[in-house]
Amino acid sequence: MNLDMFAENLILHYEKPHNKGRIDNASVEIHEDNPTCGDDLTMYLKINKGKIEDVKFEGIGCSISMGTSSILTDYIKGKKLDYVRIMRKEDIFELIGITPGPGRVHCATLSLRAIRKAILKYGNYEIDRETKEM
Repeated sequence: MNLDMFAENLILHYEKPHNKGRIDNASVEIHEDNPTCGDDLTMYLKINKGKIEDVKFEGIGCSISMGTSSILTDYIKGKKLDYVRIMRKEDIFELIGITPGPGRVHCATLSLRAIRKAILKYGNYEIDRETKEM
């Protein structure tokens, strides 16, 4: 795929997001925001036997943050917590197919930061520096 195709995919996920909504009996939920951009996101994870059985999100934000949330939630369903917990921002850039400019990195990584924090919260672990700085 070329860059235009990746950007188009991101916009399609923004316009018709997958996994939008809430999980009433979520194993864990977490709220994150990006005050500089106005993005606001709540992630809900249903965890079973160390895997993400279901994931949904609610929120408002720019096309990058909401499109990435849709793409990432599709990607992590069925994945082991240990795998998702160590995903890095570079993994997100690869997943969405673009590397956003410096002013938009926080938009692209908001959903991953939320998911990592949710997994750490679920396991009663402290939030690590990398997750905080994402």
